[in-house]
Amino acid sequence: MASAPTGGVDPALDDDIELAVADLAARLEVDETAIATVSATIVTWPDGGLGCRQPGRAYTQVPVDGSEIVLAANGKQYSYHSGGSTPPFLCEIPATAKSTVPGSLPRLPSMTQPSS
Repeated sequence: MASAPTGGVDPALDDDIELAVADLAARLEVDETAIATVSATIVTWPDGGLGCRQPGRAYTQVPVDGSEIVLAANGKQYSYHSGGSTPPFLCEIPATAKSTVPGSLPRLPSMTQPSS
């Protein structure tokens, strides 16, 4: 996951919020006023996947400064990610499949042989 404070709307992201709202309004075929900004934070993504890794794709393995914008419409939340020169895009991967910071993967139980 990205490192960032939780919640809030960073005013530095106003232009990115406008882009994300316009994109979501077009996707849902609703007026932009029907979309609420839940949060907009500056983040550092762990790699070039920008918190939205796609299976089978390779990504740069360096931290990338970007943003996460969470919008709400019709009772559902939508997460928009950006980073580097990539403008905000809708991340449709469930939260459980988002990238994690290298080295923070859960530990598997040790596989020890039963004693005889």
